[in-house]
Amino acid sequence: MARHYIFDFDIPVEEVLKYYAGTARQVRAVSRDGLRVAFPASVLRTHVEQRGLCGTFLLRVSDDNRLLGFERLA
Repeated sequence: MARHYIFDFDIPVEEVLKYYAGTARQVRAVSRDGLRVAFPASVLRTHVEQRGLCGTFLLRVSDDNRLLGFERLA
């Protein structure tokens, strides 16, 4: 059974560029339900806008913690 985590991000473009450029390989974030989760920074790339990374996102992982998806909710 897959698990999911919801995150609210408001990261300025200067900070996101570290993830986009590959300087930072992993993102560590706290989900809405208070869990600390690490995932590959590469999943952020398609969601970066001119002002950075802003919005609510859904991360889905399998029971063995394999990435199943990362999508913008709002």
